[in-house]
Amino acid sequence: MSEIAQLLIVEDDEVFGEVLSDAMAARGYRVGLAADLAAALALLKAFRPDFAVLDLNLDGESGLELIAPLRVANPAVRILVLTGYASIATAVEAIRRGAAEYLTKPADADQIEAALHGNSDQQASAIPSQPMSVRRLEWEHLQRVLTECEGNISEAARRLNMHRRTLQRKLQKRPVRH
Repeated sequence: MSEIAQLLIVEDDEVFGEVLSDAMAARGYRVGLAADLAAALALLKAFRPDFAVLDLNLDGESGLELIAPLRVANPAVRILVLTGYASIATAVEAIRRGAAEYLTKPADADQIEAALHGNSDQQASAIPSQPMSVRRLEWEHLQRVLTECEGNISEAARRLNMHRRTLQRKLQKRPVRH
């Protein structure tokens, strides 16, 4: 590749975003960094990324909203959705919208670069030998309903017959592993 690859990183954790940006710049990428949807959309006016790393949860906004504008800017862009709140529903939705990879935090620059180039170890995950716990099943169900409601917490709470604040509290907790 004779031209320098351009990488857009959209991450609301300022420290992680800076560290990742510096690490990827040291690997030879021209990096654009944004902390929210508005900044990322503004950056896309002058920046045509070959790769993108999108945080799924951007302080109440969804990084998935950037997939379509990224595809308009460059139909060949390779998109990685990175999240600390992984669920089957959000993984399916990310891939459905056009992300190439879905990676859970914590992830280092080596894992992120491998995923961007399709060399991720997490691509073929083994089928778990144990069934999911009730708490994990609840998390997956909440995420699926929230995804169906396009991130609208009030509508998801109505569909779940749950108070909005209760749903918000449950969504703020990290998912259990199994």
